[in-house]
Amino acid sequence: MLIALAVAGCDATEPRPQPTPTEDLRFPAADRPVATIVSARWSTEEARDRLNEADTVMDLAQIKPGTTVADIGAGEGYYTIRLAARVGKNGRVLAEDIIPGVRDGLAQRVSRERLDNVSVRLGEPEDPKLPGNSFDRILMVHMYHEIEEPYEFLWRMRPSLRPDGMVVVVDADRETQNHGTPPELLKCEFAAVGYRLVTMRDMPSAGGYLAMFKAEGPRPEPDAIRACRHQPAPQKSGAPKPESTTDE
Repeated sequence: MLIALAVAGCDATEPRPQPTPTEDLRFPAADRPVATIVSARWSTEEARDRLNEADTVMDLAQIKPGTTVADIGAGEGYYTIRLAARVGKNGRVLAEDIIPGVRDGLAQRVSRERLDNVSVRLGEPEDPKLPGNSFDRILMVHMYHEIEEPYEFLWRMRPSLRPDGMVVVVDADRETQNHGTPPELLKCEFAAVGYRLVTMRDMPSAGGYLAMFKAEGPRPEPDAIRACRHQPAPQKSGAPKPESTTDE
């Protein structure tokens, strides 16, 4: 059933927006393939609710009334709508997507459902465009493998976290070109930008695993970031998982 849900989300590709020119900062390139941007829908909302996906993620992420959350790659708003109900009138949800048409469709849904605690924003492929010191949690669900410049993206995202804020990633344990992220690669790329892994656990109801990270220490200078070298797993049953190491 989980395989069927994952395939259901890959029913159409979206054009990848071009980044806006920014200041001349140099970040390392990712040593891995980047998945194509697929449909804004990973699966049907009804199917995901039958597996209790959103509630499980929000419980594990300790999202409660009054929490301020950013939903990155919000798509059609599966998490946005449920986050709005969870955080309540004293909480806030910022839903971000990089496809203008998807952003506009979600904004219409938010308006139609009168979600006064939700705002919708257009981000960029390498920059989520989040306000500084604003979020208790940043959710990245089934989208990390589509980030073309992960080091720059994570670097620009860091200042938006509050002191005790955490980033919550949900993804599948498979190669990035197959719409997943191997856990060791995920940990390595986050660590390269100064994030510490807080917890990682299997999460079959969301098609893979859940990992939570916290920013620790000063944000590194872009030219000090070292890319992770990733060796894809052999295409054989029972083969050991590859290790990801920082490229010195």
